[in-house]
Amino acid sequence: MTIGIYSQANDVVYDQLVALLNSFEVNVGKDFPVCVIAYDNQLEQVRAEVAKRNNVELLEDPEILAPWIEFVYQSWKTHPCAFQDWQARGKEVKALARHHRYAAFDSRSPFEKFIYFDCDVLVLNSLEFIFEELDKYDFVVYDFQYKHPRHVYNLESPKLFEIFPESQIRSEIFCSGCFASKREIFPKPQRDWIVEQLAAGETEILYFHAPVNSLLNYTRMRLELPICNLALHLPKVKVTGNCVTSSHFELNKNILYDKELRLTYLHYIGLSSQLFTRVCAGEDIDFPYRDIFLYYRYLDEPEKQPRFASSAQS
Repeated sequence: MTIGIYSQANDVVYDQLVALLNSFEVNVGKDFPVCVIAYDNQLEQVRAEVAKRNNVELLEDPEILAPWIEFVYQSWKTHPCAFQDWQARGKEVKALARHHRYAAFDSRSPFEKFIYFDCDVLVLNSLEFIFEELDKYDFVVYDFQYKHPRHVYNLESPKLFEIFPESQIRSEIFCSGCFASKREIFPKPQRDWIVEQLAAGETEILYFHAPVNSLLNYTRMRLELPICNLALHLPKVKVTGNCVTSSHFELNKNILYDKELRLTYLHYIGLSSQLFTRVCAGEDIDFPYRDIFLYYRYLDEPEKQPRFASSAQS
């Protein structure tokens, strides 16, 4: 059984990718297999970074990406206004590219069991307990998205609770920025069936402002694949937060703690990639948990880390 970690990147998120890869090296294992899925063709810096690391590979094979791009396109084509909205805001290419992470499910992808992380993440603990849960479930997640279903589904749709019980919506949805799963659990016949259900009218329950979140959750739930959310599954005294909006985490030796419990990961969700680029270029801009990001970004070249003499201005 091959296991590994995926992320998705291009040169726009280069600084975040380096920090993420370094956090894997320190807290997961220097030789743990990692695969970076190409977001688009802006990959000069990403290719150079991957080439420096023996445990990291780049997935950009169009033959692997193509069927997933087609699935995403056919799925969202059923929606009455998704493409119109994306096109009007110049977001169509970006909206589709975000779904490239689905290539992790392809039969030709490198890992049989995997954990996917967006680049705006630092991993701060072992992931072994998550991989262990994949022996019992097809999806394992560890987040609190279930508290905010409006960012996954269209809650105004009268069909939503006809398709999925409200109790399921309130307990099973997850953030697509961090999830564990297995390859080959979405074979083409099942994908074709998903598109058929959407085309038959279920597409109105999707939330096109968060397309990856919405389609991935819908596909998993519609196919009734078993899921475990560790935020609900673990004893309450063992659960930690993971979101940058939580201000109470404490830093100790380049690890964050939540009430003395070590975080598994920190998600800088909602922060623009340009913020990280500007700080790494020497701009004194403050954001939550900036110091720990800079530590991991410059782990192998601390002499290049920006030094801010004064308090950062937000």
